[in-house]
This record gives sequence, C-alpha cells and structure tokens, in this order.
Amino acid sequence: MTTVWRRTMVYLGLGPDDEYDDYGTQGDLSGGVAEPVTPISRPAAARPAVAAQAQRPQAPIYSTPPESGDGPAVRPVPITAEDPSKPRVRAVPQRSNARAHLVTPTSFGMVQEVADKFKAGQAVAVDMGEADRELSRRLIDFLSGMCYGIGGEMEKIENGLFLLSPIGVEVPADERRRLLNSVLGD
Repeated sequence: MTTVWRRTMVYLGLGPDDEYDDYGTQGDLSGGVAEPVTPISRPAAARPAVAAQAQRPQAPIYSTPPESGDGPAVRPVPITAEDPSKPRVRAVPQRSNARAHLVTPTSFGMVQEVADKFKAGQAVAVDMGEADRELSRRLIDFLSGMCYGIGGEMEKIENGLFLLSPIGVEVPADERRRLLNSVLGD
C-alpha cells in the first residue's frame, strides 16, 4: 500500500522522486565523465555585421530635404472642422413638455406599442392594473432595459403605474395628475 501511496505522491509532485536524479544518464556511455564543449567559431565573413546594424545615425533622416540648409522647417498644420482633439460647443436642447401616451398591457405582445412610442420620442405611461404578477415583472424588466438601452428615464408614479420618458422630454405635473386620475378613476 505504501508503494501505491508513494507513487501517487510522486506523480502529483508532492514527494521526492529518486528517478529525477538519474534523469538523462540512461544514454550516457562515458561513465559519468563529460567531455569539454568547445565552441565552433564561424569565419568573420559569414558573421552578420552586428556593429554596423547597431550604429544609429547622429542626425535625423528626412524623407524630403529641408528648405533651408540649417535644419528642418516647421510648418503649421491647419486645423480642420472635424478635428477630434478640439472640443466642440453645442447647445443643450430644451426639454419639451409632452403629453404621455397611456398603455394598459394585457399581454407581453403589447410592449411593441410602448417601444415604438418611446423610440419616436413620446413619453409613455404604463398601467399594470390589468396584468398579472408574472406579466408585470416581465414588462418592468423589458421596459427598464429599453429605457437604459435607448436612453431615458423610468419612474414609478403610483403602485402599478410607470412613466417612461425619453431623453429631452419632460412630463409636467398637471399631465402626471391627469394620468393618475385616469388610472384611479377606472
């Protein structure tokens, strides 16, 4: 049993390996005495010119000669209008007040209508009153991902009523009250 255990430890590299010391001596017929190694020298003509490659020119090499004899001429590079290094100033658009489109989904397929209105830049109010718990969870997951992916905000106005507003669209307080009254009045 100990030999199996020992072999397993040696195999895993956890124990001493007696065969490791003898590695490479099986084909050695010299009796353990090694011959001195003499380097083989190549003729000088066959060696690559390392010294010539290592030297670097002292002065820079130009693809076109300088205009004056003293050195290279500096010429300014014109900045184009599309230069990415120059920051551009642009006006921040005013948030437009919009009337929200109210959707009461009864199936997951109705999410297409919500997404189309949202992509068109219109605020959408989603009433989850008709949807069961599983459908509501799926709709909220999809709509929050859509708001994140396209860009916009999703906020909970009331329990079961969510307002999705794209970037640049603001729903005023009186529109929010109208949505809340239309949902609670049903």
